[in-house]
Amino acid sequence: MRHSSLRWRVTVVVIAVAALLVLGVGVVVDVVLDQQLSHQQDAQLSVHVQRATMLIQQGVPADQMIRQLHDRAVLAEIQPPAPAGTDVGAVMPNGGPNGGPSGGSSGGTTAGQPDGHTGPYHLTGDGDRPESIAVPLPDGSRLVLTTNDDNLDTVRAQLRVLLAWVGGIGLVLAAVAMLIGVRAALRPLDTMTSLAEAITAGDRGRRLRPRDPDTELGRTAAAFDAMLDALESAQAAAEAATGQARQAETTAKRSEATLRRFLSDAAHELRTPLTGMQGLAETLVRHPDLELSRREDLATTMVRETRRATNLVAEMLELAHIEGGLPLRRRHLGLAALAELAEAEIRRTQLLAPALTVTLDADEPGEVDGLGVLADEGRISQIVSNLLNNARRHTPAGGTVRVSVRHTAAVALLTVRDSGPGVPAADRERIFDRLVRLDDARARDSGGAGLGLPIARALARAHGGELAYLPGSAADSGADGIGGAAFQLRLPLGGAVPADQPDSD
Repeated sequence: MRHSSLRWRVTVVVIAVAALLVLGVGVVVDVVLDQQLSHQQDAQLSVHVQRATMLIQQGVPADQMIRQLHDRAVLAEIQPPAPAGTDVGAVMPNGGPNGGPSGGSSGGTTAGQPDGHTGPYHLTGDGDRPESIAVPLPDGSRLVLTTNDDNLDTVRAQLRVLLAWVGGIGLVLAAVAMLIGVRAALRPLDTMTSLAEAITAGDRGRRLRPRDPDTELGRTAAAFDAMLDALESAQAAAEAATGQARQAETTAKRSEATLRRFLSDAAHELRTPLTGMQGLAETLVRHPDLELSRREDLATTMVRETRRATNLVAEMLELAHIEGGLPLRRRHLGLAALAELAEAEIRRTQLLAPALTVTLDADEPGEVDGLGVLADEGRISQIVSNLLNNARRHTPAGGTVRVSVRHTAAVALLTVRDSGPGVPAADRERIFDRLVRLDDARARDSGGAGLGLPIARALARAHGGELAYLPGSAADSGADGIGGAAFQLRLPLGGAVPADQPDSD
């Protein structure tokens, strides 16, 4: 299998090496055991020779001697005397194998029995190890002691069979263990393969996260994760750049659409007073004989339309000036002074709309003494004036407008609430756009041009603050008995104002 080729190659190589090791160990064990058995057999033969010598010295009959010496390891037999001049084997000097009574001689050499020799001598041999030793008896016969190789061959055969079985079973178990071990050792590679397939399928967030990054596979997995992180970072950067380009394009299109809408609305707003002025002027020119009172009414109306167009152009220029970077004459304005400023605008509103009830609710002097904002007093007055004008236009006669001045640890809060119809939730942000009027059917002379709130917000942001509609306020629920809309001006506190030093420009 293609995915398992490395696993099988590793297993085959390891099993081949293990087989060579098992074969080598088997050969070594066989040789060593053969030598040990041979030495043991030689020792037993030496012991039998010593016992035979003792039995001969004690005069034990030959048949009893045979019974005492004959066993499974050494075979004993009596041979009659050999005829004179017959080869009887190699003469063995006293001192056999391993220090026994018969010493070793060169294997396979033979010599005649020397006259008068009474000690044991070697008859046959295999290398340096004797297999048969003859012990002369007093009657001229000899006692031949021979090692029984049948037992030795049996032990060798059993050992070789055992080694073959143990080696074979060991190799099989080693192969199974190797397959399992190699599978476990190479599992990170399978994980890498699965991860690569998952990433190819679109799952870009997965990682290997090796437990031991110091191993070969751990370093490979860590490098793989680092590569994926680098690729994802590059892709994220490319997507971010693409997104920024799209956002910039969208912003540009939105700005272009806003500019087109602004120019269209501005032209529409200016067309009404200009058309009125044109019609009044043509009437005065075409009818110079009109009554004086009629001519005065036409001239007064023309002046009103001219003032309206002038105010609209002035507001538009002022808003453009603010958004382009309005220079502010900032000074420390205490919260008590901020309340006095709001009170002055409230008096102006009551003069313009005596049918409204406008009240002020401010923190106690002791609570606000020493705190202030860094602001342009004239511009703050303009913000409050625009908010009160907006409330005056949308609050019916007999209604109520409440102004509150509060503070927190970081900001000063000026809130204007009215008892008018309020602002629908979908329009509470749109009302801060230029030339937006929620009631397009109302009279333009009473409804304004829709620039008061945008100018007020622009001035608030120029001071580092914010002007926003209060969603979910008490004004929405009518819990305070007012209902209607609520606008809140937030200005950051500019630090403490020294009590013995008056505010200065």
